[in-house]
Amino acid sequence: MAELSEALLSVLPAIRVPKAGDRVHKEECAFSFDTPESDGGLYICMNTFLGFGKQYVEKYYGKTGHRVYLHLKRTRKLKEEDSSSSAGDPPRKKPTRLAIGIEGGFDIPEEKFEYDEDVKIVIFPEHLEIPRDGLEGLPDMVQDRIASAIEAILTADSASRKQEVQAWDGEVRRVSKHAFSLNQLQNSVRIPPCGWKCNKCDMRENLWLNMTDGSILCGRRYFDGSGGNNHAVEHYRETGYPLAVKLGTITPDGADVYSYDEDDMVLDPSLAEHLAHFGIDMLKMQKTDKTMTELEIDMNQRIGEWELIQESGVQLKPLYGPGYTGIRNLGNSCYLNSVVQVLFSIPDFQRKYVDKLEKIFQSAPTDPTQDFSTQVAKLGHGLLSGEYSKPASGDGEQQPDQNQKGMQDGIAPRMFKSLIGKGHPEFSTNRQQDAQEFFLHFINMVERNCRSSENPNEVFRFLVEEKLKCLATEKVKYTQRVDYIMQLPVPMDAALNKDELVEYEERKRQAEEEKQPLPELVRAKVPFSSCLEAYGAPEQVDDFWSTALQAKSVALKTTRFASFPDYLVIQIKKFTFGLDWVPKKLDVSIEMPEELDISTLQGTGLQAGEEEMPDIAPPLVTPDEPKAPMLDESVIIQLVEMGFPMDACRKAVYYTGNSGAEAAMNWIMSHMDDPDFANPLVLSGSSGPGSTIICPDPPSEDSVATIVSMGFSRDQAMKALRATSNSLERAVDWIFSHIDDLDAEAAMDISEGRSAAESISESVPVGPKVRDGPGKYRLFAFISHMGTSTMCGHYVCHIKKDGRWVIYNDQKVCASEKPPKDLGYIYFYQRIPS
Repeated sequence: MAELSEALLSVLPAIRVPKAGDRVHKEECAFSFDTPESDGGLYICMNTFLGFGKQYVEKYYGKTGHRVYLHLKRTRKLKEEDSSSSAGDPPRKKPTRLAIGIEGGFDIPEEKFEYDEDVKIVIFPEHLEIPRDGLEGLPDMVQDRIASAIEAILTADSASRKQEVQAWDGEVRRVSKHAFSLNQLQNSVRIPPCGWKCNKCDMRENLWLNMTDGSILCGRRYFDGSGGNNHAVEHYRETGYPLAVKLGTITPDGADVYSYDEDDMVLDPSLAEHLAHFGIDMLKMQKTDKTMTELEIDMNQRIGEWELIQESGVQLKPLYGPGYTGIRNLGNSCYLNSVVQVLFSIPDFQRKYVDKLEKIFQSAPTDPTQDFSTQVAKLGHGLLSGEYSKPASGDGEQQPDQNQKGMQDGIAPRMFKSLIGKGHPEFSTNRQQDAQEFFLHFINMVERNCRSSENPNEVFRFLVEEKLKCLATEKVKYTQRVDYIMQLPVPMDAALNKDELVEYEERKRQAEEEKQPLPELVRAKVPFSSCLEAYGAPEQVDDFWSTALQAKSVALKTTRFASFPDYLVIQIKKFTFGLDWVPKKLDVSIEMPEELDISTLQGTGLQAGEEEMPDIAPPLVTPDEPKAPMLDESVIIQLVEMGFPMDACRKAVYYTGNSGAEAAMNWIMSHMDDPDFANPLVLSGSSGPGSTIICPDPPSEDSVATIVSMGFSRDQAMKALRATSNSLERAVDWIFSHIDDLDAEAAMDISEGRSAAESISESVPVGPKVRDGPGKYRLFAFISHMGTSTMCGHYVCHIKKDGRWVIYNDQKVCASEKPPKDLGYIYFYQRIPS
């Protein structure tokens, strides 16, 4: 006891009590996916509150000198059944609220297990162990301090828990900014209590009352073609009247109110007064139509292509071992799970992060939970080691149901998800996201962290050659840009089963009119060759500013590959906009080839007999401010009101030469998938690559220092900050999206002897490093999406391993029997060795 007392007294100054703002990592090791339930338990440093598994705690002690740890070991066991529930559980109520974990919402599955928890203090390097209740004999002050620290650690919310929302409410609405100042016309309109019909069509459902002029109009058309005919939103665009209430949802308790100006469901505290203006008494109204929440819940519970993509109707063989590890869904994180499963099936990512695991861990900073390389290496090791690829812990008694067969405990990459989404408006949330957008976000993060080292992104990187030909002068302009994804259009007019589709649409229309069950879905079958032809076909660019003419002209734009990557990523552009700008998902089947040859799409560069257009910027400038474009603000405002980013709208107006809203909208539609779509307007010309609108205030030294610390020069940091109005976050994105121009400038400075001594090392690359080779590929993976929008639904991936297809569906990893290669969203092809 004397030895223990002496040891505790020696480490007492290092023991801290967690305070508000401290992250307590008591559920997961910083370097592995060990938890308190793992065989060795979890060691929490009582100074930094970082958690470590048994194999890493001693290494951390050796690196930091922190000696005292709280050891948690939990043993799981089945809960004893409550005898009072012998009559069986009551049936589950259908959810009536778009929420999780609150009254009326979706239930959180009840935990079937309870835990025995063993807590003790461990002091290194002696490995002295002191049980939680073994502090007797110590001075009272020492006992109180240690007991307080233990209690605070055990009761604190874990860092991962703080990142999650236990009860998510999708119905939380804010008060509309128009609620207290709404202008209502004195037009004597009176609305009857029932029998409503759209003023512009025959629809009698999904009707919205505009609360300014009393118009009754049908709602938006949904992704699947159902819903309304968009007359209510069209009325808003014509009049600007912002608020509408859904008829049939009005009750004494409220109603569905939508603000077109704010593009969201809102609250209207003056609703009773606004309705009374049109003779509607809320207290006498009854609900006769589904609320928007109920419609969304129905959508979430629908089953469309789900069974096909998840292979639900087939008995699948579970797979376990290295490379066959499942990933837990952390709340709409299936998009992340699918992408990283594919990435860590590629040798370059394995070599970069998994093979160099020990080196990365040894060089990790004081807080490894915030280090990108550490968390990516940890994730890769968790997927490939096989340590966590084991059947899910069963209850030992009952047989698992059919849907649970093949489930694994898997890994829960909470630290990785928290870090990769930090500061991002979408990936930091628990909402569903677009897998393609996450793939590019992750690629961008890798770029930022591999600037001066081996970069696995090189397997995806390729150069795109774009040729613009002015039809009036026959002169051409060639440009190259870096890309990581081939975005393949879907020409629906090339469908092989047009007659069937027409017949299906007619039967569907009749069923909807007669309120009968819808006919069995007929999916458009589009040949892959037609998609490839559409990608390579010349695209007409109207209102093109020809520098050869110094006037507007018509041009043809042709896209080709200037290099072929090792791995070709193809995104099928299933999500598009209709003629009325309403987004929709194309329900299409494309039979993707096992082997692919795109050699015919190889770029040729400037050909003999072709004459280049002069490189002159469009004349949209004033004499006083040579870099500030004069843009039609009315068109910009019109586009912004439709929901597009301000910077994108400015670029649309600029690049279409102030030629009106329609031309600008066409530009937006054709550039929505560009990585820099929402970046600020950047002008080429007077100051070389990357010149832009002048920022009047000098950048702060702190921001400059932050960017310089990432491996860039001071000049590059200054240029990025000036280009983004001194916004550090935007400047970092800008500098990575203009890395090619900046590297080329730096190389030019060195070659011309300008500031060579103080600039970058001799090995500065000119332009991006790309790999090139034959354009022949073999399919090795694809990611599929189920649902009506990338913002909802579910993602799974199929990967070809050891000569067979494997389906990765979150924690479920199985041999695939019928891989639905025709229904994928993102495809990964590997170059066939020549």
